[in-house]
Amino acid sequence: PKKKDEFEYMISYSPYDNIANQAYPNMLVRTSFNDSQVMYWEPTKYVAKMRAVRTDHKLLIFKVNLDPAGHGGASGRYDRLKDAAFDYAFILTQMGINQ
Repeated sequence: PKKKDEFEYMISYSPYDNIANQAYPNMLVRTSFNDSQVMYWEPTKYVAKMRAVRTDHKLLIFKVNLDPAGHGGASGRYDRLKDAAFDYAFILTQMGINQ
């Protein structure tokens, strides 16, 4: 935007532009190669910047789905369940539940 106050408002909620030199929790970042809403290079840039500036060495997993999948993830029933299982496995592991 051409108006400074509108630009500052928009950048205030930009995930990429708000990455700071600080510690972050363990993270899982997912994208789909065929996502029409968030192009695959956007989360790629986010993860690269996060790895460059964060001050900790906690887990940062970047998962790119190269199979046919869109903004909502995989469209097949079983593929969607596999994606959900991966997400739940990450969450449960972070909670200390490993079995």
